[in-house]
Amino acid sequence: MKLRKIALLIVVTLCALLLAGCGSDKPADEPAVTDVPAVTEETAMPEATTVPAQTGKVVNVYNWEDYIDPAVITLFEQEYGIKVNYMCFTTVEDMIVQVEANPGAFDVCFPSDYIIERMIAGNMLREINFENVPNAAQTIPYLQNPAYDPENKYSVPYMWGTVGILYNKTMIPDPVQSWSILWDTQYQKQVFMLDSIRDSMGVTLKYLGYDLNTTNVPELMAAKEKLIEQKKSGVVKAYQVDETKDKMVAGEAALAVMWSGDAMYAIDLNENLDYFVPAEGSNVWVDGAVIPATAKNPENAELFINFLCRPEIARMNCEYICYSTPNQGAIDLMGEEYTANHVQNPDQAVLDKCQFFHDISPDFLPVYEAMWMEVKNTK
Repeated sequence: MKLRKIALLIVVTLCALLLAGCGSDKPADEPAVTDVPAVTEETAMPEATTVPAQTGKVVNVYNWEDYIDPAVITLFEQEYGIKVNYMCFTTVEDMIVQVEANPGAFDVCFPSDYIIERMIAGNMLREINFENVPNAAQTIPYLQNPAYDPENKYSVPYMWGTVGILYNKTMIPDPVQSWSILWDTQYQKQVFMLDSIRDSMGVTLKYLGYDLNTTNVPELMAAKEKLIEQKKSGVVKAYQVDETKDKMVAGEAALAVMWSGDAMYAIDLNENLDYFVPAEGSNVWVDGAVIPATAKNPENAELFINFLCRPEIARMNCEYICYSTPNQGAIDLMGEEYTANHVQNPDQAVLDKCQFFHDISPDFLPVYEAMWMEVKNTK
């Protein structure tokens, strides 16, 4: 959907002032969010919940940076009298290390699907009492009982999306709808790749016709050699992550492997950009809300998760973050502006060619890491 271009830039600038715990110097006892609207009839819709307000209590939230509308935090605090201690991580690997190292420090976390799978296997998560999270029923059918949480006991989808290609239409008016375009030597120093083992190896595996989660060494070797070929050919401008979207907005490259939400952010700021999921298929991913087994405030955590699943709140987060919402009520509120958006609401035919990542065995992970280092070190 078309977001306010100028407002987005202002929000990004102010976000560090609004969220406590994300590199902020604020003392821990200051409010997490300030200077945002008070609760209104629209945002404080009646809802069924068996969890009473816990005045003076807290909920410790551990999420990606800039991954919630700051107003949502204040609305929750005002409605329930529960202080939100909001803390940020930059990678899911960092998140799981911190959860293990600091038992009791976090009540709600937002890991990606394959990390949820790992945490379930490691008995790191508490089963959610869904009687306290009735709004989870808003989850779209596609994301119910997912492979990473097949019995739907431990997680509630928060945001989801795809991995695809963001491109500049002034440079490539009619791109080939294939991963092969990333190897096209006419785009010298015009391709941004993701500095991510799973994503860059994954899209290459799909290009070669292999399973995204393969542990077949010859198949992985083929993907590694294909990435080395790409780098040696001169098309790769850089391997990076967060900075890519802004560089694409500035017109610094023709193509970028990108998560759909970052692509949506960039498209809203530069009408010359567009996005597609290649015909060979890709990764579809979910970030979910989970409660660590060591959480000190699990009831407050369930109340917070239920609040996030309230359709109007889910809508606020979707419009702020730009990723896809798993919440049917929010989709209904946004209407055609959302459903007609091919970036945020891909066709089922696209999703049918996509796969979730599964967790890599710790014993096998060094194989991936060694191959990726070989790619990155290629001159």
